[in-house]
Amino acid sequence: MFIEKEIADPARTGASVSARLDRLPPTRYFRGLVARIAIGGWFEFYEMFMAAYIALGLIHSGLYRATTEGLFDVNGFASFLGSFFAGMFVGTVALGGITDRLGRRAVFTFAMLVYSVATFAAAFQHGPLAMDCWRFVAGLGIGVQLITVDTYISELTPHHTRGRYMAFSILVILTSVPVVAVLSYLLVPHVVFGLEGWRWVMIIGSAGAILIWFMRRGLPESPRWLESKGRHDEARAIVDAIEHRVITETGKPLEQPVAHAAAPQASGNVSFGEMWKGPYLKRTVMLSCFNFCQTFGVYGFGAWVPVLLYTKGITLTHSLLYTMVIAFTTPLGAVGAMQCAERFQRKWQLVGCAIVVAVAGTLFGMVREPVLILLFGSAVTIANNWLIGIFHTYQAELYPTRIRARAVGFVFSWSRVSSIFVGFWVAALLKHFGVPAVFVLISSAMFVIVVMVGALGPRTNGIRLEELSQ
Repeated sequence: MFIEKEIADPARTGASVSARLDRLPPTRYFRGLVARIAIGGWFEFYEMFMAAYIALGLIHSGLYRATTEGLFDVNGFASFLGSFFAGMFVGTVALGGITDRLGRRAVFTFAMLVYSVATFAAAFQHGPLAMDCWRFVAGLGIGVQLITVDTYISELTPHHTRGRYMAFSILVILTSVPVVAVLSYLLVPHVVFGLEGWRWVMIIGSAGAILIWFMRRGLPESPRWLESKGRHDEARAIVDAIEHRVITETGKPLEQPVAHAAAPQASGNVSFGEMWKGPYLKRTVMLSCFNFCQTFGVYGFGAWVPVLLYTKGITLTHSLLYTMVIAFTTPLGAVGAMQCAERFQRKWQLVGCAIVVAVAGTLFGMVREPVLILLFGSAVTIANNWLIGIFHTYQAELYPTRIRARAVGFVFSWSRVSSIFVGFWVAALLKHFGVPAVFVLISSAMFVIVVMVGALGPRTNGIRLEELSQ
């Protein structure tokens, strides 16, 4: 009876679901909830980073070439990357708004299904054009899924632990990178049951939809989203259930929600132009520039590591081995982000990561000794993934609930724009100027991040979503 009173009181006093969520302590229940949502992102990152580890298999099978003859040369490996990121661009821009209209939970499941079916079909293609078409469809699903995961987690977790929970989700997600690296190292050089090894790597990655179908059971809809749609009874029922779980786990009564956290007004038709007004203008410009440039480091390096090493004269086997060893440092970036997410301002962590990528990346492009290759490659990988662990939190907390998915989809789409072309630019630089030129390009992009985030990025740590949206 005591528990019922603790749960019912806030609802009777009219406290918003945001106020009730924001006063909840960190618990195993929240970690489990975040981990289950992150499983959806796990397969998305598996797919995105898979390209790097099966690249040499695709090239050696004759399906693609390492270099490209032009922007629309479908025979170059760059088109394999570009078609996927083109799909992500369309998914984030054209379809990102469906998350704000239909809800986080439903879109989370549907997007996973689209990606899995497309990836399974792509694994059996024998021509570059057909492969690129299925990669485009897979990109559509992942483009929607990534912004849904970010939005979902940011809205379900309390404000004082939001950064840590988001970084924890990235830690879970990034474990996919060493997994796909090991699978590629074991499978790509071989033919298994009549299928080339790289095809098996893709088939394994397509299994996500089956797992997500079972994982989605028990996942609540975002109560903040329900409240923004005027569905107050449903929102309160979900928060009642969450509070019950927290009280049962901790065995302690909950604090009363703060009075100033008023419920948001139900949203009707939301204008796309809202993200270009008031305080959101600087944020939109800053995040658009940031996203355009961050892919130069994350995918300009991550998706090309084996090819960059192979171009430097390192054998296929050693390239895959070095890449696999570097991949094992991937979760360390998320661990760093999780430990520091609430201790240091997120904007300055982004700036610091960009500086490390620029310096360590330039050194990686210059060395040939195995120890130095692993040292600088690991430094770039850790910094890139620390940056990922922070910026997914950062961009999701800078917009109000009513436009969060649409706005995040728009600014994130700029990373998909640059990703379409990064592969072609890297291929052209490799062909004409060699590996060091690739890292001049990456370092230049990191400098833009340092300037834009340092000058225009607001402080966000420990501030409620509703206050950041003022």
